[in-house]
Amino acid sequence: MEASYELWRELMLAGEDIGFFKEFFVRFYQAFIYNDRWLQYLEGAGTTILTTAMALCVGIILGVLVAMIRTSHDQQRIGHKNPVLGFVNAICKIYVTVIRGTPMMVQLLIMGLVIFKSSRNFTVVGALTLGINSGAYVSEIIRGGLMNLDAGQSEAGRSLGLGYVDTMAYIVIPQAFKAILPALGNEFIILLKDTSLIAMIGGKELLHAAQNIYGRTYEFMYPLIGIACMYLVMVMIFSWLQGKLERRLRQSER
Repeated sequence: MEASYELWRELMLAGEDIGFFKEFFVRFYQAFIYNDRWLQYLEGAGTTILTTAMALCVGIILGVLVAMIRTSHDQQRIGHKNPVLGFVNAICKIYVTVIRGTPMMVQLLIMGLVIFKSSRNFTVVGALTLGINSGAYVSEIIRGGLMNLDAGQSEAGRSLGLGYVDTMAYIVIPQAFKAILPALGNEFIILLKDTSLIAMIGGKELLHAAQNIYGRTYEFMYPLIGIACMYLVMVMIFSWLQGKLERRLRQSER
């Protein structure tokens, strides 16, 4: 196979017409097989999944925390406003406004080239930035789910002697989770695809692998289409898992 590649490649470089299938084989071979280049794609995919998982954890933690603070503030009774909660709520609103109002690329460049300019761990910096960005959107998704839930659910928990935290943990959040799951799944898919942006600060994920390869072969189409297909497969797998979870949750309601 390698001998055929070398022969047909030499003919291509000499300007010979070797036919569509031979030319396809040469370009495919040099993009994915030559010098075990497929290992670079696998390594990039592993970094992409790791970055997504790290960013997802940061985003969920931040999102839940901010949503709980803002919901607690909005649900205070008139005349019983907590000034400390009001101050923290104002900080959360500024965080959400700034993150949602600035481009992800700009945030990555600020984190990678300004705040953490001395760090060489670009994957962690990228994951942290993506997590902070995702947290703002997750908080609004969760807050919307909590605010739309019937207030009687919280009152029922209080009437049973449960505190605010227990009421939220055992009654409100489980019910809200079913309603916001599709939106959370969509946010995760966006997060997975946005990991390609960390290549701009040196992160070694899928796009970085493709850039390394087409920088050597000067053939852009096959590496880029290859990673596009890999992203598509990962998104389809996650969408399938999300669908299974949604069906299981619907069955538990019956």
